[in-house]
Amino acid sequence: MHASSSRSPPTPVLSAGAVVVSRAAAEPRYLLLRAYRNWDFPKGLVEPGEEPLEAAIREVQEETGIDDLELPWGRDFVETAPYGRGKVARYYLALARTERVVLRPNPASGIFEHHEFRWLPGAAARALLVPRVASVLDWAAARVTPAPARP
Repeated sequence: MHASSSRSPPTPVLSAGAVVVSRAAAEPRYLLLRAYRNWDFPKGLVEPGEEPLEAAIREVQEETGIDDLELPWGRDFVETAPYGRGKVARYYLALARTERVVLRPNPASGIFEHHEFRWLPGAAARALLVPRVASVLDWAAARVTPAPARP
């Protein structure tokens, strides 16, 4: 007799990041990073014992040098459906007080993960994104307009 094993799908690998928005211009602008041909928001793997929001803030700081994010829209997030090898990306919405970006190498590998950055208004940003990431931008843009109340 042969016992069958029922395998459950693997637990998704969670990465966390932020849709970083600036209000320095007349209309909101979103920070996109390019790795090879792919545009995305800053994000990276959640480390063991790390809260996803902490990971998102850390990844933005490591990848862009932006270290003064505000969360006027709260701790809400959106997640992508699994992609790649079962990865799920969770995005928070954050406001940057500066548009100064410094692309930095990965602290562990010393390799630059991104080749370019752009601050773009919604329509221009959306044109560069694959549908999975464009839906994240749509989620963020619906919250950004109108402007959040200042504390």
